Amino acid sequence: MPPEKLRKTAPGLVSLYKAASVALDKEGLAGQRAAVYLVLDRSGSMRGYYKDGTVQHLAEQALGLSANLDDDGTVPVVFFSTDIDGTADIALDDYKGRIEALHADLGHMGRTNYHRAIETVVEHYKKSGSTAPAFVIFQTDGAPTSKAAAEKALCEAAELPLFWQFIGFGETDAKGFDFLRKLDNLSVPERRKADNAGFFHAGPEPRKLTNRKLYEQLLAEFPKWLEEAREKGILG
Repeated sequence: MPPEKLRKTAPGLVSLYKAASVALDKEGLAGQRAAVYLVLDRSGSMRGYYKDGTVQHLAEQALGLSANLDDDGTVPVVFFSTDIDGTADIALDDYKGRIEALHADLGHMGRTNYHRAIETVVEHYKKSGSTAPAFVIFQTDGAPTSKAAAEKALCEAAELPLFWQFIGFGETDAKGFDFLRKLDNLSVPERRKADNAGFFHAGPEPRKLTNRKLYEQLLAEFPKWLEEAREKGILG
């Protein structure tokens, strides 16, 4: 999206757009096109991150990235806990307070099942009819209830041009992040067709990360996956 259009539509996101642009340029991704998805954990332990605006801030950062990669100005959002709590879009012309409002209407916060969120994104992508790459920001604060189901869903999704960037919120020693590191390092081609996932830990206070640092971490493994996906015919 041209910067001048963004200034008219969402002036509050211009600084995020610029920070994302710098990170994309650094990775050699200037001009790259991709849809951006946002997957958000609504397990009970996430309550404080919704209350203090941290999740809303991540959604705005996702929009800043999307404005560089995609022209439609929207990011599909999947809220998950035990099952899928809800789905919605956030848009450049309607993002302020949007996550808090959606979250408040979704009711009970349950456990953590990654596989349901992965399956929902895959279904949405297939229905879109797109063959272009998609970049999925997958936020969570711990391990899933069913680790086997999460691994299976991620490995099956490797057949599609979907890259899953996991981002962990919470304490450094949280055991759940060991599982996310395992997902990041699942073997290729024994377990999955391509290395379709990355992970980084944003710490207990993710908003303390600068926008530039967050985007650099988000995009660190994306270029390598794009290259591998093209080599293996996942991307045309």
